Amino acid sequence: MTAVTGDAAAGEARMPEAVIDEAMIESMRAKIGVELRIAHSVNNEEATRIAVAKFAGGIGDVNPLWTDAERGERSDYAGPVAPPSFVIGCFSGIQFGWPGLGSFHSSTDMDLLAPVYWYDTITARCRYDGFTGPRPSSFAGRMVTDHFTNTYVNQHGEAVAEIRWQVVNYERAAARATRSGRKAAPTVPHPWTPEELAEVERRVLAERPRGDEPLWWEEVKVGDPVATLTKGPIGLTDEVAFIAGGGTPIPRLKAHAAALADYADHHAWAFRDPVTGAQEPIYAVHYNQAAANAMGVAYQYDVGFQRQCWQIQLMTHWIGDSGWVKHLSAQYRGFVYLSDVLELGGEVTGKEIDAAGEHVVHVRTFARNQRGDDVMPGTATVALPSREADRSPVARRARSTR
Repeated sequence: MTAVTGDAAAGEARMPEAVIDEAMIESMRAKIGVELRIAHSVNNEEATRIAVAKFAGGIGDVNPLWTDAERGERSDYAGPVAPPSFVIGCFSGIQFGWPGLGSFHSSTDMDLLAPVYWYDTITARCRYDGFTGPRPSSFAGRMVTDHFTNTYVNQHGEAVAEIRWQVVNYERAAARATRSGRKAAPTVPHPWTPEELAEVERRVLAERPRGDEPLWWEEVKVGDPVATLTKGPIGLTDEVAFIAGGGTPIPRLKAHAAALADYADHHAWAFRDPVTGAQEPIYAVHYNQAAANAMGVAYQYDVGFQRQCWQIQLMTHWIGDSGWVKHLSAQYRGFVYLSDVLELGGEVTGKEIDAAGEHVVHVRTFARNQRGDDVMPGTATVALPSREADRSPVARRARSTR
């Protein structure tokens, strides 16, 4: 076998690096307001069915409402339907960012407006709204935060969702230089005992979606807990499944000549693995330890939009088939490392009849790891069926003709 030479032989991944200077700032400022080129979903019947099933499996959602056509027909949707988070899988094709800087998705604020049915075509658009900063940071020298707005429209011209999201970009060299000065990194992978793992897996298998039993608005009280949802221990296959299921918004996962052609066009998006000698996408931070270390992070970690899908699943599990998730917001604090276990849950903070005449409940959500850290504090507003209303929130949104 031929020995690996050059940077790869040094035992550490080498990625292109940069510092934030006036030229970079002016280059990014010129892009403000630009609509970025992205792909959209398929509308072939069989392909769409497979795409929905793969996406649901890729986020670990076991709700048969998303994968069983007959179940969808019997529900208030009156047809086969995708999980609300499916719009995230309709967003792909972006090659954009601050070359040479590290980045991570830091927060999301989203409105879910209408169902996505199996045979829909969703056109997704992403607008770059600009950035804030640069600002100093204890994590990595200086940082800038990008702001984006995604809109999703179906083949009938109906808006189905809008997502406003932020990405933090930082100077990678500074992140690595300050890593030793920060608080002690957690032990990764986490040293689970066989008994602990058995208990976690028991919890995961016991958690089921509410299904077709209505959660009535009148029966929900302020202070009520939200049924929990457990994720983990997060494994390598969980990250691969999210990518293979279409969840990733970043199209940097190709092989051989197709990959090398992309890296030649966008050299800052790739690095050379110190073990294999292969060029890998920077996106490999989610499944490649050398890539994560080069970013200044101790271990491989989850995807921001992946975590967002988990918050949405928490809500759909709790509210049942006839409830509707209207709005969500979430902040992504810290990293969810491979081997971590998350318990997602929440508490009802308020209820009202809103301006649209819907019976809604407001929820504060959390996602706590085994170390007790809330890595995704957030909020949600859901519309629930009411005994005073003639239709459920889903029936109000169901498409009369398809």
